Amino acid sequence: MATTAKARHWADLLADDLSSQRGHRHVINTGITPSGEIHIGNMREVVTADAIHRVLSERGDESHLLYIADTYDPLRHVYPFLDRQRYQDQVGKPLSEIPCPCGQHPSYSEHFLAPFLASLEQLGIRPTVHRADQLYKAGTYSETIGIALQQRDLIRRILKEETGRDTPDDWSPFNPLCQVCEHITQAQVTGFSVAAQTVDYVCRCGQRGTTPMAGGGKLTWRVDWPARWKIFGVTVEPFGKDHASKGGSYDTGVRIAREVYGIEPPYPVPYEWLSLAGKGDMSSSKGNVLSIHAMLEVVPPEVLRYLILRVPPQRSIRMDPGLPLLQLIDEYDDVEAKNRDSRALELSAISGVKPIGVPYRHMVTVVQVAQGDADEWLEILRRNGYQLDNPQGLRQRAAYARRWLETFAPEDLRFHVQEQLPEAAKALDGEQKQALRLLGERLRPGMTGEQIHQLIYTLKDELDVKPDLLFKAIYLALLGKSQGPRAGWFLSTLDATFVKQRFAEAAAAMGVSEQCP
Repeated sequence: MATTAKARHWADLLADDLSSQRGHRHVINTGITPSGEIHIGNMREVVTADAIHRVLSERGDESHLLYIADTYDPLRHVYPFLDRQRYQDQVGKPLSEIPCPCGQHPSYSEHFLAPFLASLEQLGIRPTVHRADQLYKAGTYSETIGIALQQRDLIRRILKEETGRDTPDDWSPFNPLCQVCEHITQAQVTGFSVAAQTVDYVCRCGQRGTTPMAGGGKLTWRVDWPARWKIFGVTVEPFGKDHASKGGSYDTGVRIAREVYGIEPPYPVPYEWLSLAGKGDMSSSKGNVLSIHAMLEVVPPEVLRYLILRVPPQRSIRMDPGLPLLQLIDEYDDVEAKNRDSRALELSAISGVKPIGVPYRHMVTVVQVAQGDADEWLEILRRNGYQLDNPQGLRQRAAYARRWLETFAPEDLRFHVQEQLPEAAKALDGEQKQALRLLGERLRPGMTGEQIHQLIYTLKDELDVKPDLLFKAIYLALLGKSQGPRAGWFLSTLDATFVKQRFAEAAAAMGVSEQCP
């Protein structure tokens, strides 16, 4: 798909560089350790990889997208979300060999991986998925394990030169899995046979034994990563900025790839973190997460993609699920929005999904006015002049709006239209009552939100009343609270006859100070 200079996107520029440097056949790799809830911060990596994959595929390049879950990594701590008594003895065992926290999945790793993979499907991302434990057990890593063990001294020297840190004399690039205590962090390599593909070890539990390279342990992370590049022919890989730091995993991986495995390392695409407003960078181990599957309950998947893809990877993203999320959805939907990134929208698209043409903030107001009644909110939208030619999309968006209200909405955006004049409205002063009376008299059925908005400001000027007092009077008369949704558009969702009657009633109501003794 051709793009104009104006529409060029970071993924297009990156693909240009890839094609010129690496040719037209690519394997894009991404992955995560499923040690806890896989959150939307982790999502940046896989969405970035998918965008690159889409652009390369558009151009006619051969592109394969991989997702490798590090299920053979050990459980490093009893995280705050785990039962300490149950999981204390599991620390150091591979995630794939630990019981599921809820008892509904085959393993601990699958408990967190399964909902994430389901979320990828919703996001329109369909990589080839590999689980590291299955790769190791199948012998996929055995050749690279043998090479690493033979080149142990060279790898130690690379680690020293790149990180400035020494490794212990008994250090090994391979962590054996003890056949007795089942820990993958406690055994030391005492010998190996490349021909037999076995490793000898002694474990802190007292066990001595020989284990096969196929499934009998795993490479340490800094060696596992370049081994993976060799096994799968990886040419492109996005990764977090922690791996991109000087002397980090990528720097050591580059040298191990070239000097130990004899391959070129993949084209690096480092990315900045996605932080949660008011809580900082997301972290599964600290419990500071907003899971992808939970977010997909309150926001359309293409909007989550757009959140990531409109920002270059080297820039951080601050995620605020409150009002800014509404603004983002409206930016996605509004073809006239000035900040709308058309190319990011193309790369965010999921088959069959299209904008519904109703501002999300307005939908949030409408579903509350209708109190969840689908026929009612459809009638309100019809009355407001919106096209209803995508009823399925409207119903989906209304469901998202209701769940967002329940989960993330600021208090001033939550409301309930009162059936009777609220007691608080009886305290309005004479100026406010006069404004409500005139507003009710001038309201006409079929007025748009913009027309009502202009009417409110015309009255404000006529009566020389402060706008905040006028808005407060409107909200008190209808909601019994001093704040609410944008007044003109809110009033346009209500039946005009009801509003006129309510304002007349509020204007005529007598407060305690006005009543005769």
